[in-house]
Amino acid sequence: MTINQFRSFLYAFARGLGDVQALTSKKPGAVPRRIGRRVAGKLTGRLLRALFK
Repeated sequence: MTINQFRSFLYAFARGLGDVQALTSKKPGAVPRRIGRRVAGKLTGRLLRALFK
């Protein structure tokens, strides 16, 4: 396993832990808020990548 593969695994694992934390949270709306932020982050990343490409 290379360092990049291990790093990708750790990021995916952290993302999964955040999802589990949102699911087990007692705060109302934690899951939809997390989903919205992930979508917004992906869109922002794509826009910035296109802008600086």
